Amino acid sequence: MMLYPELQKSLDKAITQLLEYCKRNDWAGWDPFDGLSSRVFSAFPFTHHRIPRLIFIQSFKRLPVNLRPVFLVPREQNPKGLALFCSALIHLVNSQRLEDNTLVISLLDRLVQLRSPGKPYYCWGYNFDWQNRRFFLPKYEPNIIATTFAGNALLDAFERYSEQKYLETAESAAQFLLRGLHITKHDGNICFSYTPLDYGQIHNANLLGAAYLARLYEKTGEKKFLDFSIKAMRFSIQQQNADGSWYYGEDKTQKWIDNFHTGYNLIAIHNFRRFSGSNEFESHLKRGYEYYLNHLFTEDGLPKYFHNRLYPIDIHSLAQSMITLVELKHLDPRSEDLVRQIFTWSIQYMQNGGGYFYYQKRRFYTNRIPYMRWSQAWMLYALSVLAGKSGANIAPKSTTNCRYGVLD
Repeated sequence: MMLYPELQKSLDKAITQLLEYCKRNDWAGWDPFDGLSSRVFSAFPFTHHRIPRLIFIQSFKRLPVNLRPVFLVPREQNPKGLALFCSALIHLVNSQRLEDNTLVISLLDRLVQLRSPGKPYYCWGYNFDWQNRRFFLPKYEPNIIATTFAGNALLDAFERYSEQKYLETAESAAQFLLRGLHITKHDGNICFSYTPLDYGQIHNANLLGAAYLARLYEKTGEKKFLDFSIKAMRFSIQQQNADGSWYYGEDKTQKWIDNFHTGYNLIAIHNFRRFSGSNEFESHLKRGYEYYLNHLFTEDGLPKYFHNRLYPIDIHSLAQSMITLVELKHLDPRSEDLVRQIFTWSIQYMQNGGGYFYYQKRRFYTNRIPYMRWSQAWMLYALSVLAGKSGANIAPKSTTNCRYGVLD
């Protein structure tokens, strides 16, 4: 039985409008973290110093006014964004909402072209320089997140089109995880680094890598992929808190709990079970999902940003919440109503009449900058997942009498 038949009409409209916006803009746009791509900033002598880089990136990320045109930040295609778009389009083809396979193939070709240059394996990074508190990451330097999303898009394509080249490229991406990243070993288990330039222990990155390797094992029967996958899963599972939550990472500066990274963790554990056939982590998944539902949503069904703070209401959290709730609905009956509430609120308060979605809603204002990877790619992917579960065309429920604009 298909889910959410009452959302059919508004869901189809949202997908059509967003898809047209993305095609019109050639899948290219700005990103919350692309401040260092400014040609104006690059002309200053202090661009090689950490503090000015951090200030510039964070200023661009937080300002509700888009200064990128003034500071000459180009609109570009982002490899992770393209990976999400590819997966979304394949989902739409599978649910018979899109017939243009040529569009999908051309976007897959572009994704492959945007691989990180000069690397022995297929891998992907971001299209901009990036500075955080710990290290500097040059543009297109590969990372585990962009690479696993690209690899999963290629596996989606392999499942849809049975083209061996997609599987072979996805296998090469797995070799980047096994040979191109630093691997921390602890009690016989492992944690993949985020990039080849750091030794960090970030749980969502490690778990997504583990789930990706399990999926490749399911496709190839290569036991090495499963062995690494199990060891990585066990590392992050052992770091799960007693209440079911995970901190973002193991560094003392990374002790926060947020919505969409928790969603990443849960989906990764769920996918590991699907692809490996192992129930080893089922109790951890259930405990994590219980925490997720009880602590990362308001009573009215809005995704909190952190476990103890609602704002900003972020489009990435809204999108990942819908994905997580749909995929794990079998674990808790509250899931389906939450999806309806989040979808309805997102369309009403976060989608522009031009089809694109806003970045964040703060307490007193909305940041309406149309980020392509962070907002449009994630929402198209989330809507495509929802479309695969929806049924016949029935009018959506009313949105009146809602606190925060959410269904009571």
